[in-house]
Amino acid sequence: MKLVFLHGLPGVGKLTVARELARLTGFRLFHNHLTVDLVGSVFEFGSAPFVELREQTWLAVFRRAAEEEVPGLVFTFVFERTVRDEFIGQALGEVESRGGEVLFAELVCRRDVLEGRLTDIARAQFGKLRSVEFLDELLSGGRIYRPDSLPRPNFTLDTTDLGPSEAAARIVEHFGL
Repeated sequence: MKLVFLHGLPGVGKLTVARELARLTGFRLFHNHLTVDLVGSVFEFGSAPFVELREQTWLAVFRRAAEEEVPGLVFTFVFERTVRDEFIGQALGEVESRGGEVLFAELVCRRDVLEGRLTDIARAQFGKLRSVEFLDELLSGGRIYRPDSLPRPNFTLDTTDLGPSEAAARIVEHFGL
């Protein structure tokens, strides 16, 4: 199984690109926010049970998909402070120990474009962050961050001037999917 770990700040286009990437590759889409919503319906965001169950859910899906030889999975993700440091290593372990591969792809975009995307009404469907001011607060407080190092090379793609189809096609090309 190939796990495309699609990460970036809120509003860069992860879900939009992930949907197109899934369409182009036939991979399954694992939209992170659905897990956040599920666990958040019972436990407060960031609480110990929330963090534990959210990560257990992510890892269980990775493990089972690899065991069942799902050809590919596209996972959308934001690096933020409530994610435990060991999560990335655990995710790698779940996939790689079953013969799979994890491919890290970061989406970025210019600030003015990010601001426009954040306020898009479509983000309300999943209760996603829609406030530029709150994003700035999260960033300045170190609660959302860009990882300085990942365990393997990271493909970074600027989506400022790319539509989702072109962005997904570039990811496909880069990783040979």
